[in-house]
Amino acid sequence: MNRAEIESLRDKVPCGAVLEAAGFAVDAKESTRRAVKYRRSQDIIIVTHDGQGWFDPLSDAKGDVFSLACQLDGVGFAEAAARVAALVGFIPSPAQWQRPEPTARSPSLSVGDRWEARKTLRPRSDAWRYLCWERALPPNVVRRAMQLGVLREGPFGSMWAAHTDSAGLVVGWEERGPDWRGFASGGSKVLFRLGDSEATRLCVTEAAIDAISLAALEGLRSKTLYLSTGGGWSPTTEAALRALLQRQDAQLIAATDANPQGDTFADRLRRLAEETGREWLRLRPTADDWNEVLQIRVKERRGEREKMKMESGARRAASRPPASREAAPG
Repeated sequence: MNRAEIESLRDKVPCGAVLEAAGFAVDAKESTRRAVKYRRSQDIIIVTHDGQGWFDPLSDAKGDVFSLACQLDGVGFAEAAARVAALVGFIPSPAQWQRPEPTARSPSLSVGDRWEARKTLRPRSDAWRYLCWERALPPNVVRRAMQLGVLREGPFGSMWAAHTDSAGLVVGWEERGPDWRGFASGGSKVLFRLGDSEATRLCVTEAAIDAISLAALEGLRSKTLYLSTGGGWSPTTEAALRALLQRQDAQLIAATDANPQGDTFADRLRRLAEETGREWLRLRPTADDWNEVLQIRVKERRGEREKMKMESGARRAASRPPASREAAPG
């Protein structure tokens, strides 16, 4: 093929076509408009740039449709190009979006300026109700995150959870809401941080809401920093974790999800701990993730309180003296 034919193929065949032909399927729940997640067993590929680009969130692999074919099939460029050519006209399955991206962002504003332009989280707001009512996060833990300045009000009842660098500057944020999940456009995934900034016990989760949920379940344990990678593993995330592990007596806790992706993340954290000579521990949730564990526990406690109220009412009714049959005077 000449260069013009190669460029034509690159435009005609999206990465999703190669992935679906290889047995991958769209994970609509974990996808956004800009980043569509494909799964095949434990393999994960994120498709970006309107189908023209891709990357592996668990490694540094990325590229275009040809490099994807090379990666999946273990073949050279010529064979990969032939396989891509065979997929001309193949239309991959679309992800089922809940709604368009909730806000139009001005490219003239920096990431930090956009963060500062948002209101701080406040009680009884839409974002507060989403976190405390729908996600069952305790108000005292949410208030602690508010005091640390790592939460903001997002659009349409969503919340923003800050990712900061080693200097404490906001470089991006996770976006979560009733019908929306994403990451700051133009932002960088480093680490969401909640807890003691000088802590040596480092609990790493995959989402900010899971980090806050684990903090709630542990009662904001002392000397602990609850972290989130935002579901990715970038070089900046690894560098930030390595910097934290330089602390004396640092311990790395892999508090990732109880699924194949979470196990893969935990294994990567184990290798990082071994490379830096630090203690490592796997803290596995009893449900799929820590927020689900928290919600189950809250429901159980509510059920126990209702049961106690009913039993108390029954005891009071049983202890009342029987009504007298004697007629009242007059």
